[in-house]
Amino acid sequence: MGGETSSVLSAPEPCPYLPDRVNRVRHEIAMDLTPAIYMTRVTAGWRRFGPVVFRHECPSCRRCQSLRVPVRTFRPSASQRRVWRKNIDDVEVRIGTPSTSREKLDLLHRFHRHGWERKGWPAATGHDLSLFTVNPFRTEEWTFFVAGRLAAVGYVDALPAGLSAIYFFHDPQHGRRSLGTFNILTIIERARERGLPHVYLGYYVQGCRSLEYKAKFGPNEVLDERLEWVPFPV
Repeated sequence: MGGETSSVLSAPEPCPYLPDRVNRVRHEIAMDLTPAIYMTRVTAGWRRFGPVVFRHECPSCRRCQSLRVPVRTFRPSASQRRVWRKNIDDVEVRIGTPSTSREKLDLLHRFHRHGWERKGWPAATGHDLSLFTVNPFRTEEWTFFVAGRLAAVGYVDALPAGLSAIYFFHDPQHGRRSLGTFNILTIIERARERGLPHVYLGYYVQGCRSLEYKAKFGPNEVLDERLEWVPFPV
């Protein structure tokens, strides 16, 4: 990080993934972050939103495990193959530079409202797209269109040795399409086309409904306490 960043460890607070546990997060602001430098951070378990990189350092819990999919050995499940067939001819994927629009912001708000109503997410207030549109290096914005209308938006970092999924939101009205699954399958396929060895999916948290799905994309690997990538489940 150029040696010019300082890290801050947050005060203990209830975990957003497992409310009965205590969460602490180390943050750094890295305006000089590059894809090569961030690649080393991702492989060591860090994630980012905009210029803020972070890693969980909880006092008595190691449930947050970084998870990646080796592209060469990935084998989609039967249900994932069905999702692919359902969407591949109907969904147009456009890759560009992150930008803000009323259409995208409305979609983000509908997505969070659905999570609050159906999954018990915290009520979201004041959300905007700045965490995804203001970046220290170029980030890809993947927009998904169904019948010419915006159905989903995802943000992906193209790194020297992999694609790293940052965030994804979709129109709840397209729930039957399983666009979240289609998004990850698309990222894996694009990584294959680009000759990249891994897709990084962020944190897998056992017991958290919103994050456990990542383990379904396998075979995969998680980062253990020795900071070594090992097959999962172990």
